[in-house]
This record gives sequence, C-alpha cells and structure tokens, in this order.
Amino acid sequence: MAWLSSFGTLGEILSFLILLLEVILVFNLMIVVHEWGHFLAARWRGLKIDKFYIWFGKPIWKKTLNGVEYGLGSIPAGGFVALPQMAPMGGLEGETSTETLPPITPLDKAIVAFAGPLFSFMLACLFAVAVWLVGKPQSEAHTTTIVGRVEQGGPAMQAGILPGDKVLNVDGQPVKRFEGLVDSVRWSVVASEGDKIAFEVERPGQGVMKFDVDPKSWPKSDQPAAPTSWWSAIFKRPDLRSVGLEGQMTPMVGSIAPNSPAGEAGLKANDLVVKADGKPLRSMGELGDYIKATPGKTIMLDVERDGKVLQIPVVPRIPDQSNLKEFTEDKKEYPMIGVAWDVEGKRTPVILTPWEQISDAVRHMGNLVSKLVSPKSDLSPAHMSGPVGVGRLYYKLFQHPDGWRLVLWFSVVFNINLAILNMMPLPVLDGGHITMAAIEAIRRKPAQGRILEYVQTACALMLFGFIIFVTLKDTGDFFGGGAKDGKELKIQWLSKEQRAAKVGPGA
Repeated sequence: MAWLSSFGTLGEILSFLILLLEVILVFNLMIVVHEWGHFLAARWRGLKIDKFYIWFGKPIWKKTLNGVEYGLGSIPAGGFVALPQMAPMGGLEGETSTETLPPITPLDKAIVAFAGPLFSFMLACLFAVAVWLVGKPQSEAHTTTIVGRVEQGGPAMQAGILPGDKVLNVDGQPVKRFEGLVDSVRWSVVASEGDKIAFEVERPGQGVMKFDVDPKSWPKSDQPAAPTSWWSAIFKRPDLRSVGLEGQMTPMVGSIAPNSPAGEAGLKANDLVVKADGKPLRSMGELGDYIKATPGKTIMLDVERDGKVLQIPVVPRIPDQSNLKEFTEDKKEYPMIGVAWDVEGKRTPVILTPWEQISDAVRHMGNLVSKLVSPKSDLSPAHMSGPVGVGRLYYKLFQHPDGWRLVLWFSVVFNINLAILNMMPLPVLDGGHITMAAIEAIRRKPAQGRILEYVQTACALMLFGFIIFVTLKDTGDFFGGGAKDGKELKIQWLSKEQRAAKVGPGA
C-alpha cells in the first residue's frame, strides 16, 4: 500500500485504517474458528446453546437466530459459547436459559471443551500448509549462527568472542540460527539459568573454541542510577539476559530522515550497505561503531541497489536538534547519518514443511512455559503479550511489502499457542472444563451449586486482570526503541540553507 503515501495525510490515514481492518479480521478469524469448534461440537452432542459471542463484555451488536443469540462484545479479548449444561458461567457470560435442561455426560463436556483447541490446531495446520506452498521470508540472522557484531565492553567481548565466529552450541545445546523461536542463539541466551553461559564457536582459521560468558558482567556506568519512575514500574518490561551479540545481517536501509547526511548523499530505502571504507559490514550496529570511532571523517559506503554496487560518500554529523543526551549512557551526542535500518534486513523466502512449523511452535510453547515456572529463569509473565501486543505485531507484519507471508507464518505460531494455553487445566479455560469432566466421571456426580460459579467467575476475573497487566506492558512497547521512561527520542535535521542561515554570513 505504498501508493497511498502519494495522497499525503489522507493516504496515511487510509493506510492505517486498512491495516487496522486487516488486523481485526485476522484476529476475529482466530476467535471465530476456536469458538466455532465448541459450537459445532455442542450441536453434535445435542447441547442447548444460548449465546455465541466474539469478545466479552456489554454487546456492541447482537441478533437471535434459531434460538441462539449471536453477538459482538465490547472487550476485545477472546469469545465464548454460552452452554448452560456445561459449568455455570453466568457471572461472565450473562444470564443464560432458566429452563430445566437434561444433564449431559462427562464425555459430552470433554468433547465440547476439546473441540475449541482442536479447531485452533487445525487452523494452524491450514496456515502451515499455506506457508509451505508460498514460503516464509527469512532474514540472514534467521538462517545463520555467524556473529555479526560484538558490543563494545559487553560480556561477549570480555569473554573473547569476535565478529565472524560461528556459534555451534550454547549451554551444550546445538543452535541452527541466531534469531528465532527455537534452536537459536538469542533464545538460548534469554532462557539460560546459570551464572555463566557456555558458548562453543568455530573461528575461521583457528577451529573450535569455548568461552564462558558472564551475562552480568556489563560495564558499570559512571552516571548515578536514576530512580525507578512510575512509568517504568507500570509499562516497562524487565530486562532479559543479553551478552552483547548480534547475528550477521547486511544493513538494509528502512527509511531516511529528511535533510540528514544519508538523504543528502543519495541513499534510498531498501539499499544494502555492504561496506564502509572497504570494510565489510556484518550488522547495523557495526556502522554506528565505525562512525563513532572515526568522528569528522567522510565515509565511503558501498551500496547494493537493484543488483548494482554504488560507492556513495557520506559525511556523518551530530543532529541539528535532538535530545540524544538523555538516551546515551555517557550523556554525549555522537555523529549520525540519519538512517532508520530495516530491523529484519533483506528477507529471502524459504520453504518450511508443515511438520517443521508445527513442531517448532509446540516446542517453543513448551520451552516458554517451562521457563515461566522456573525460579532460576529471568522470564516472567511480564514478558508475555495480550491482544494489544499480538495485534501490534500483526499490524507491523502487514506493513511489510511481503507481510502477508509473515502473517501466515505467525498465525501458525499464534494458533498453536492458543490451543495449548486453552488446554491448561485451569478454571474458565477449556482444559479446566475437561479436568472437571474427568473428576465428574470419577465421582459419578457433577459439581454443582453457586460455589462453583463463584470459583469460575473469580478465575475469569483473574484472567482479565492478567490481560490488563500484559496490556499495560504491551502499551509500553509502543515506545520501545524510541522512549525511555516515557520520553520519546526526537531528532531533527536542518537543510543546507537552514544551517547556513543559522551560522550566519561571514562565520
């Protein structure tokens, strides 16, 4: 939808609305399919169906057809099928039928509860087949374990790891890619629990080498630690383990700030910056390190554009107006060229079999749950996302020119997660209904009374509380990379004429 930008502000508004509509449609598809599973199973087993709702809360729209009230709630967090013969949920779903209904068997309850996760899994399989047919765009960092950048003074540099090293395993576990949900360097570091992280790398010309990296050995800042603000406490996620490593990825220009050195030099979006003064670039941050190390120098960039390599000289300079000092550890400003990099770089479609996609998504979910409950892990519920975070991710994926392929792939992961989470044996979740059905089968007596409804409603309120909690963290992510404790990074570049006028004649 890049053509909409030619319409100015109106085009941007239209683009936003179209992308938002696409996200809503995809989200609702996931919910409808899951709840449709419950609905069809209830029809099959002869259960009474009172309501079929997408989202919770006061209905925005509702209509009764064939004795079933269909509606759209006002709280965008899931959906439900009101089945009075299942566990009572009047406090959450509203009052249901008061007529006396025949009891149903524990097997009926288990089948109806299991149908939702089953349909989510089947939808994931359908998306996986689609990805298998069209391919999934993957960046360099998702296809290699070669180190692209080692942060200055970071734990990895202190341990001795260098750019160009190929990571073979982390904590004894083989890795296949630098970024990714499973078998990746990034996840292995985040999920590590020991005081040291064991790296085994292969260095060109020197063979296999081993390093023990201390993730806590980041250099201490000379600046006094700022007190924790209310903004950070509510919206900021806790830091995850990091050792200062980035995977190899040729820097790709995402956008260029007007009047910036890069803009004046002639760089364009989607340019691949392959070298700086003849030195190959392995990551986005590597160019920034080089600029900082050579202030005031004209840098010759080798740029790949449309299959041709161009040499473009760029003169980095400090932005004319900015609040950069508030975002740097040493409270100093450094020269820049005014480029926003494409964080994924150049993507190349790869073919992934449905089995590979499904198994990776299941393994990722299993690994995530195990780390969330481990007392030694840095991962916590504060790192999870709710509807806002998932919707934001879908929005960002749709923005990419090849985003529809990525949306198909992420929908595999999302539906697998949805199926597994719903199978957890907690009240109000499908797994909870199955658990109660199993208990009923053993006791030969269904759980009854207001106490059960109170427990169900209390658990539902706890679930909503958790959704609110992660939504606050998701909201804080809107400022990620451009904000610090609620402050937004602001940079402005002046044109040559404006800079000349600012300096004044004869200066």
